[in-house]
Amino acid sequence: MNFNRKQHWETVYETKNPNQVSWTQETPKTSLEFIKSFGLKKTAKIIDIGGGDSKLVDCLLDEGFENITVLDISAKSLEKAKARLGKKANKVNWIVSDITEFEPNMVYDVWHDRATFHFLTTNAQIKKYIETARKFVDGFLTIGTFSKDGPEKCSGLMIKQYSEDELSSEFKNGFAKIKCVTEDHLTPFDTFQNFLFCSFKRQLN
Repeated sequence: MNFNRKQHWETVYETKNPNQVSWTQETPKTSLEFIKSFGLKKTAKIIDIGGGDSKLVDCLLDEGFENITVLDISAKSLEKAKARLGKKANKVNWIVSDITEFEPNMVYDVWHDRATFHFLTTNAQIKKYIETARKFVDGFLTIGTFSKDGPEKCSGLMIKQYSEDELSSEFKNGFAKIKCVTEDHLTPFDTFQNFLFCSFKRQLN
């Protein structure tokens, strides 16, 4: 059976509110700390991969960043984010795409991904993701995945857990690790999910 990822996520966002999905964060604290640590100009080109209706974009706009892109496989998720932002949504570049089919039209200073990469479970998907990042990132990468102590599934789908060494190894050809942290994410259901977050700097080989 050829699983339809797009349909899966459209259904999730069509039928569930933020308090009914495990990944909801009121404030994406760790993501913001990593992005702030890069010492960026407000004109830096930032893309949030699998951003959905995450509030990271709200926080980045509040910080004065002017060049933000949010990509998600689900059009419905981006509609929710736009509705929440109101007029501010016009300041953001919204892209509906599966990350493994994404062909950027610009090079980004920051590529941020919280909980998209770990849904890629085949070597071909992972390879395509990393090739795209290598080609279209000239700056920093921040990736958040479930750790080895995190769940094995999310939203009914199997995911790929990572240790710090495994995540660093995936990106080592083109990216130098800066820092990794683990954190317990408290879900709206009062359960914990252990995440691994790593930041990397683009290196020309």
